[in-house]
Amino acid sequence: MATPDPHSAQPVSRDQRTPDAAPTGWVDGLPARIRPYARLARLDRPIGTWLLYWPCAWGLLLPGAQASAAADLLLFLVGAAAMRSAGCVWNDIVDRDLDARVARTRSRPIASGAVSVRAALIFTVLLCLIGLAVLLTLPRTAQLVALAAILLVAAYPFMKRVTWWPQAWLGLTFNWGALVGYAATTQGLGLPALLLYAAGFFWTLGYDTIYALQDLEDDALAGIKSSARRLGRSVRIGVAVFYALAAALAAAALAGGHGAGVAAAAALPFALHLLWQTLRLSGTDAPLALRLFKSNAAAGLILAAGIAGAGLA
Repeated sequence: MATPDPHSAQPVSRDQRTPDAAPTGWVDGLPARIRPYARLARLDRPIGTWLLYWPCAWGLLLPGAQASAAADLLLFLVGAAAMRSAGCVWNDIVDRDLDARVARTRSRPIASGAVSVRAALIFTVLLCLIGLAVLLTLPRTAQLVALAAILLVAAYPFMKRVTWWPQAWLGLTFNWGALVGYAATTQGLGLPALLLYAAGFFWTLGYDTIYALQDLEDDALAGIKSSARRLGRSVRIGVAVFYALAAALAAAALAGGHGAGVAAAAALPFALHLLWQTLRLSGTDAPLALRLFKSNAAAGLILAAGIAGAGLA
């Protein structure tokens, strides 16, 4: 056994550490040639699409009711699904050697050899073309804002090699849609959009720290850095701080256009959901960490509903 990392939280038992590892579900019924690509794109695990999509929806809804809101929300959902899958494939290409050393990820199609790197790159381009088709329907300002995220997306897989906080980089990347959505509605950016983006950043920092609890021991052995390892036994405190900032910044983003009272009421259900996650969190229970992580699809929806409600108040 390797020497324990000084920043590690108490490790979970080996039979608890891989709750998200086994590829099961409807994808198993697909033709054998298609199945690895569906898994590579995480089509059987839509949580990532929802986590990428909700900030887009927040940005679209924050300026208030728009006649095209329903169509825009659907369009951004298609874009989020395509680009989340493209990001997963790119991440797996870069991380193929590391994935082979972690129990939860060693069965991924590239790490296991089911899909070649060349085929994965071609697949990435096809997914990006879907994203491009969505991008071309947006106003020019929103297009430019979206394109500014390319370097963030490209660099993300390398962050776990150079910093203890790859989850922070993910926060910068995954919430860029809040800026794009806001720009698509207003043809510009402003302080509310930046506050909303900051709220999403801390939300992601919290939920991805929770997600990283699944891999503590394997990450330590493979030399992979994460916020969960860095925080160690203070992980619950860290998540509590991240989530408190997320809720406060979401309320601040709403306050400018709706007043403090409406903003607080709109953000309160979101804050309560994040508090519930924090109170339940355990650094030694990987299946629970996965369930709490997945619950953030509901948290994102709750905030979207709050923002939409504030626009009608």
